[in-house]
Amino acid sequence: MKNSNYTKVAVIIMVILFVIVSMLGCTVHNHSHSHSHHKSKKMPPGQAKKISGDKSAKSHAHGHR
Repeated sequence: MKNSNYTKVAVIIMVILFVIVSMLGCTVHNHSHSHSHHKSKKMPPGQAKKISGDKSAKSHAHGHR
């Protein structure tokens, strides 16, 4: 009878270890990057006018092309 008790304890320990190892393998890794991949914002028409040297921002505005 002692042998079967040791076998039961060994099986329980192995099952617990298996569950722990399985859970460790399912962790989610969140990698953060130093540079961002954000969608760049569009430049306002007035700023585009200043850069291009135009006198009017109308050609740079979204609805006025």
